[in-house]
Amino acid sequence: MNPTPPGWPRISSSLYYVDAGAAIDWLSKAFGFEVQLKIEGEGGRIEHSELRYGDGLVMVGSADKPTQSPLRRSPKQIDNFNTQNMMVYVDDIEAHCKQARQAGGTILKEPTTTDYGDEYWTDRSYEVQDLEGHRWWFSQRLRNPGSK
Repeated sequence: MNPTPPGWPRISSSLYYVDAGAAIDWLSKAFGFEVQLKIEGEGGRIEHSELRYGDGLVMVGSADKPTQSPLRRSPKQIDNFNTQNMMVYVDDIEAHCKQARQAGGTILKEPTTTDYGDEYWTDRSYEVQDLEGHRWWFSQRLRNPGSK
């Protein structure tokens, strides 16, 4: 496998919002994303953006370009249906959940520890819905496979 372009992860995802500008601000405040790039078009519409969390990258764009991308929608536009949930590892799950809650995130599942057994791992995770209905899972690894 060839190396990725400098500064890019092997895989990233794109999310679409009715108000992508507000979403970028909220994702930064609530989840700790850092804006790496934000390209604004006519009327402040977000044409492209890149948000970093550690070595992960999420692109956020406007869901209001029906002629360019008629199948891209925010869950807010489709009765809060999600076809993809984002999962991100964090260092301190309790502090992260508190920050998301204080920013107005809807906590759908409180932090819960799941032990998958000695051959696997133990994680503590929570689920949160953002301001337009995207669902996110945040986890903290508590134990790696084979460790006691």
